[in-house]
Amino acid sequence: MIVYFNELRSRQERGRGWFRCVVVFMMIFNAGIAVGHPDQALGQAVRESLREHQPPVRLSLDEALKMFLQNNFQLLVAKFGIQTAKARQVTAGLFPNPELAVGLFSSVTQGCTPSRCGGVMPQVSQLFLIAGKRGYRMESASLGKAGAEAEFEDAVRQVSFALKDTYFRIRVIRDHLEVDQKIKDRIYTLIKEVASDRSEAISERKRIRLELLGVRTEREVIRDLRELGEATLDLRILLGVPPETTLELTTPLAYRRVEPDIRALRNSVIQSRPDLRAKQIILAQRKTEIKLARAFQYPDLVVGLGVMLQGPQGPDNQQQWNAGVSVPLPIFNRNQGGILQAETDVQVAEADYRQAEMTTRNELERAYNRFLEGRRMVELYQTGILDRVFTLLTVAQQEREKGELGILELVDAARAAQETKEEYLDALFSYQRAVFRLENAAGQVIH
Repeated sequence: MIVYFNELRSRQERGRGWFRCVVVFMMIFNAGIAVGHPDQALGQAVRESLREHQPPVRLSLDEALKMFLQNNFQLLVAKFGIQTAKARQVTAGLFPNPELAVGLFSSVTQGCTPSRCGGVMPQVSQLFLIAGKRGYRMESASLGKAGAEAEFEDAVRQVSFALKDTYFRIRVIRDHLEVDQKIKDRIYTLIKEVASDRSEAISERKRIRLELLGVRTEREVIRDLRELGEATLDLRILLGVPPETTLELTTPLAYRRVEPDIRALRNSVIQSRPDLRAKQIILAQRKTEIKLARAFQYPDLVVGLGVMLQGPQGPDNQQQWNAGVSVPLPIFNRNQGGILQAETDVQVAEADYRQAEMTTRNELERAYNRFLEGRRMVELYQTGILDRVFTLLTVAQQEREKGELGILELVDAARAAQETKEEYLDALFSYQRAVFRLENAAGQVIH
């Protein structure tokens, strides 16, 4: 038996020895990698250190809009669309290139060969566009450039609304988090007081209810943190900044009464909305394309001029020149299909513009109604409801200190104040969003 235990111990010692060898080998291997690539290891350490110590970026709403206009990738793509339209405008204004044709000729009679009687016949021809085709193409390309610029303005309008909405959504979530954190701390403080104070008689049912309220407030805090993280990621994407950037928003979510002139907005919305202006330009472009399609009924001319260079032995008169005009005969194809398609495109553009105009006017009315409702709701809370609710909480705390109020009644008063505060924050955010929606629908800033 002693021999068996000694053999078992020796096996264990050998196993530990192999394990130590493997560990030492892995340490040497990792050290070799670090030594072999000191720049990579150092660079990674520097990047992590900078990420941890990077100061937060403080942004007001105006500063966020400025950064957004410079860095947003969607707007950069829209800018490239303008450059593409400019390139098409340049192409539309170019004349067709002349063509150079070189031919060889010779005679096969009277003993002539290409070396004795051959000749060269170079000819230059030029295509001339008639019936105003070049002018119509230039006009259409110019309208296309104006349409691309209007679409860029509309992209700025739409994404700016998304930026403002996300900016203040983060602010209201942070305010919600602050309120929920306070009520959570208050409830857990009461739970600790009840657990430490044996003199206070509280039933098991009330104790369990108090603990459940603590769990519920903890859940609300976790929900606020999740929503805050998602909204912050959305804002980083809009601003075009990396995910490790810490943003600190400085513009508060505050009430500012706005008095829009709805009659003036109704009269100017058609001219102010860049998407409607883009559709107007598209309609004008389609009408220009009808003119271009009708101009294609008339064939273009090809004028050619050339000379015939040959040797002294023929086969024809020496040093001749020639000129010619080529034109296709419009007997069968007079661009009937192109004209019909261009007319259909005009009808589609007109219907699309009328639909967009009607939708825009209805969007303006709906945004204005939501704005009035949001303003009325905020002003309802500002009539003194918040002050009375927090006065009620103060009275409940005083009665609790005197022993005249139970712990659950105090929690109910605190939750009522919390819920009223959060409802006011939601009403304030809804009003701010309604202002942005009204500006977005009107296509202009409302002061």
